[in-house]
Amino acid sequence: MPFQGFRPSDFETFFIDNLDERMEAIRNRIQPKFSAIGSYLTDELSVLLGMEMHLHIAKHARRTKNPPTDTWLALADTKRGYKKRPHFQVGLFDDHVFLWFACIYEMPEKAETAEVFLQHQETIENLPNHYVISLDHTKKDAFSLKKSSSDDITASLERFRDVKKGEFLIGRHIDKNDPLLEDGDAFLEEAKNTFETLLPVYQLSIGSTP
Repeated sequence: MPFQGFRPSDFETFFIDNLDERMEAIRNRIQPKFSAIGSYLTDELSVLLGMEMHLHIAKHARRTKNPPTDTWLALADTKRGYKKRPHFQVGLFDDHVFLWFACIYEMPEKAETAEVFLQHQETIENLPNHYVISLDHTKKDAFSLKKSSSDDITASLERFRDVKKGEFLIGRHIDKNDPLLEDGDAFLEEAKNTFETLLPVYQLSIGSTP
């Protein structure tokens, strides 16, 4: 199925109160779109990086009570899960789509990766001003590069390094009302361009030269 864009009903999924009903809506409304998006981006990233990338779609399998407040796909260099590896994400909260390069707290080499980022902090600072940083993948909160000083970014990377649950994600938020989201081809191109822009940071995280 080709990706034809997101619709208001996709975001309305997260207003369904019942866990089983919300999960059914995620499976029926959103995950088929993730399959199409992920298939395209996996191919594109594999070519750009010169290595095979793999698609993972969040299953929320451990949920037994509280319905998920967001859902996502991940693209990583391993078939065996993505949480312990630097990866890319495309996902939705109830009010926006996110496009992330993500290093989350399950990464065993978290401290070493943070040190590399600190040594090459200019690579992060030179990303487009409208990109945003998150320190917790479970929350909507993010702050813009445009409004961040070098000291702010250093502090974020040190937190990622030193705090057990510390994380570092950088990329884009796209408001649910942005017309871009309704145009499947335009969104796929924007997602590809975003991840291509983030490749130098990804390459640092896997020990490759940008």
